[in-house]
Amino acid sequence: MNETTAHAHIQSGQQLQTGQQHPIRLYLFVWGLLFVLSAFSYMVDYLGLQGYLRWTLILLFMMAKAGLIVAVFMHMAWERLALVYAILLPPLLVLVFVALMVSEADYTIFTRLAFFGTGP
Repeated sequence: MNETTAHAHIQSGQQLQTGQQHPIRLYLFVWGLLFVLSAFSYMVDYLGLQGYLRWTLILLFMMAKAGLIVAVFMHMAWERLALVYAILLPPLLVLVFVALMVSEADYTIFTRLAFFGTGP
């Protein structure tokens, strides 16, 4: 649509719509889901869960909430797949490298304790 046609549409009372319009119902549903996931996260503490179960549930709820926020409120669900990969792949690779470093740290401390001993 060129500039002359755009002015003609605006002058005739028609508005130009650019971009996408998402129903408010979707945002309210996601907001409610975020509220429920937060309540579950607080219930983990309230119930006094400990150990790996506690941290697994907390991280699971945290990742679910972050995914909903990024997908809906930051409009990532409607982006091209190449852009989604460009944004999400680097942090995922950083997490993989952190996991590799953790396993390497365990190996390093094991070999140092085996070689040097526990101390005097």
